[in-house]
Amino acid sequence: MHTMIYDSDAFSVFQLDWEHAAGEHPTTERSGGFEIVDKFARKEIFLEGRVADGFRQRVRNLMEASPSTDDIDEFLDGFSALSRQNLHAH
Repeated sequence: MHTMIYDSDAFSVFQLDWEHAAGEHPTTERSGGFEIVDKFARKEIFLEGRVADGFRQRVRNLMEASPSTDDIDEFLDGFSALSRQNLHAH
């Protein structure tokens, strides 16, 4: 499943969840990851595993403060710097 969880003029964030085969156990709190799209830089980054778990927890902490869109975009900009993947239309 591919769900948009955030969208602004600067960023989009998608949560990706997928099912495991019978008997498999995911290694993370939730199986899947996050895709962060930097619209201005036209870059994307995919977070999975422990990095995705850390991202999820940092987002929870951020949301407790009732952030503005600018606050969220600033937070996401820190992850955008990690991206080396150019955005391609499919």
